[in-house]
Amino acid sequence: MERIPITRSGYDKLKKEIEHLQKVERPQNIKAIEEARAHGDLSENAEFTAAKDRQGFIEGRIGELGYKLANADIIDPDTLSKDCVVFGCTVLLENIDNEENVKYQLVGPYEASIEEGRISVSSPLGRAVVGKKPGDEIKIQAPGGERCYELVEIL
Repeated sequence: MERIPITRSGYDKLKKEIEHLQKVERPQNIKAIEEARAHGDLSENAEFTAAKDRQGFIEGRIGELGYKLANADIIDPDTLSKDCVVFGCTVLLENIDNEENVKYQLVGPYEASIEEGRISVSSPLGRAVVGKKPGDEIKIQAPGGERCYELVEIL
């Protein structure tokens, strides 16, 4: 069984979501199914069909989250060395071509969100940055061509 790295906050977020599904969404959906059944003929009952579809989604998501939680390997970034880039580090990169700075935290694949400044350690940029030290140059192949960054700082 493959262990997947995750931060404590990422683990807590998944745990909160599964609890919400189990304690709030599932009971609400059961009520919706019961109410739809009370309307009679199930073969032409759109509410019943929608509630059953929702039930399938909820149960599937609970199963998916359960798998993720069971395989999670919680890593506390504060306990790791900041000599070079490792899981959990926040890095400041400078795009060498346009001199723009970007800041990313390296996280596990379950908690990556480019909008929130978190990239997966298994992404091309994440893999390229791991093990680097401030001042190192990082080259990655992107869909738009090669991109070059300089690791400015490990935050």
